Amino acid sequence: MIYVDNAATTRLKPEVLEKMMPYLTDHFGNPSSIYTSGREAKIAVNSARAGIAAALGATESEIFFTGSGSEADNWAIKGVAHAAKGKHLITSAIEHHAVLHCFEYLGRNGYEVTYLPVDSLGLVNPEDLKNAIREDTALISIMTANNEIGTIQPIPQLAAIAREHKIPFHTDAVQAFGHIPLNVNELGVDLLSVSAHKIGGPKGVGALYIRKGTKITQFIHGGAQENGKRASTENVAGIVGFAHAAALAIRNLDENAKKVTELRDYYIKRVKETIPYCVLNGHPELRLPGNSNFSFEFIEGESLLLSLDMKGIEASSGSACTSGSLDPSHVLLAIGLPHEIAHGSLRISFSEDNTKEEVDTIIAELGPIVQRLRDMSPLYEGIKNKA
Repeated sequence: MIYVDNAATTRLKPEVLEKMMPYLTDHFGNPSSIYTSGREAKIAVNSARAGIAAALGATESEIFFTGSGSEADNWAIKGVAHAAKGKHLITSAIEHHAVLHCFEYLGRNGYEVTYLPVDSLGLVNPEDLKNAIREDTALISIMTANNEIGTIQPIPQLAAIAREHKIPFHTDAVQAFGHIPLNVNELGVDLLSVSAHKIGGPKGVGALYIRKGTKITQFIHGGAQENGKRASTENVAGIVGFAHAAALAIRNLDENAKKVTELRDYYIKRVKETIPYCVLNGHPELRLPGNSNFSFEFIEGESLLLSLDMKGIEASSGSACTSGSLDPSHVLLAIGLPHEIAHGSLRISFSEDNTKEEVDTIIAELGPIVQRLRDMSPLYEGIKNKA
């Protein structure tokens, strides 16, 4: 198997699992208990909190553990909205559904939402943000880097606009954390969401950075965990694993980024050289190191995915067909792709575990698969006849 869907999830690193194991077996105490095993678990959670804080340039008291990146997004958006007096919210048209669905929910419940457009490369224009701000704007949320096309947003510039108007600014950094340098003070954000399983950590644990002084309501009620802001017994093993995965990612960030960028650029070059009628989606330079997203004309992304899977290659489609929807990706439509081209997209996302030999294998299989699918397309038949 060749796994190149690391934007969806990553393999749990063996050394991370090793750090987690004691808290899945012998050290099983509840961090809220006052006896020895509980105190040991509490110490482990607080040590992990310090590690995540250090990775983000935050203080320990500003880091709150959650059950996922999606929960962190939900808490940031709904929590700030409910704590504010204003009823106007701003986000972008290409956010992850964990963000978009929050705003859609709030939009149905008394709030007005402005969805900022993006250009053909997936970038938000800071002038559009300036023009969208109103006196009753309560929150701005723009993702750090897009999960589908990899485009990295100018967050410091966007956050500075929000700060000038005294509006809380949230960024979904789930795809970016551990892959590009992130410092909450350099970014200028008030809230930032991250997740463990995108960086070789376990599933089921995330974190939300909340800048001191930010007004936000409690998201889960029922206990005094997370400084009284997020009830629920802590996932001690997951939190310990998250912190260790983050430490490894930050320590090796430059080396890993260099390797996966080289793999990505080699793959992009080979696709362009060997497969006609394809479009690279996203910014050519301002993109996540391991991300590549191509749209192949005259084919369906779902058929492409299944064909690759039969060859032992696990990737992802830019089309939402695989989730039961007939609509193409909202991200690809937002950057201006027509429906018929957006439907034929393939996202390959590399990690440091991938190799150049694997890229060569992908290219060797991808070209014939694309050609076979095109040969069944009446649209492609028309192109061939014209040629």
